[in-house]
Amino acid sequence: MKLVAVSAGLTQPSSTRLLTDRLVEATVRAVGDEVNVEEVNVGEVNVEEVEVEVVELRDLATDIANNFVTGFAGRALRAAQEAVTSADGLIAVTPIFTASYSGLFKSFFDVLDPESLEAKPTLIAATGGTPRHSLALEHALRPMFAYLHAVVAPTAVYAAAEDWGNDDGLPDRVRRAATELAGLMRHRAPAREERLVPFAEQLAALTREP
Repeated sequence: MKLVAVSAGLTQPSSTRLLTDRLVEATVRAVGDEVNVEEVNVGEVNVEEVEVEVVELRDLATDIANNFVTGFAGRALRAAQEAVTSADGLIAVTPIFTASYSGLFKSFFDVLDPESLEAKPTLIAATGGTPRHSLALEHALRPMFAYLHAVVAPTAVYAAAEDWGNDDGLPDRVRRAATELAGLMRHRAPAREERLVPFAEQLAALTREP
């Protein structure tokens, strides 16, 4: 089982990456709880069959821009795209700018194969300076991932500046969202398999007598 997190923070360190790491750790623990695994190792995270990879979009900004201009993904961007495409679960975290996701965050998903997130369990989250921007998760992020046919966890996590160092709310939201994502990953519907029907078989079906 593979969990991939996409973090669109622009600074180093960033609150966006901090929230990403908390969601990753909570999801790994939740997967472990479902299979009664007690030992959890976070960092090079491996819990039973769970493999974790974090994609930092700030490191891919130039590659993403070049992809728009040339139509070709560089090696690092291609590796990130393949990681997201092959993941059993996705955590997507963005800072909120002007009441919506960041341009870098949106651009990364614009250069993905539009069918690569179909039926993929996904947890959406965001950071911002004020709680007023929390609704961006529902009016911007959730519709985008619904358009891409991802299966989005019911609980979205928003962390404002005042949430850090405050144990009243954010930890509970993180645990609830992580538990939902772990459940979706465990019970993920198999990808649709499309069978190519040979032309002779199609022709026979057309000419068969009713």
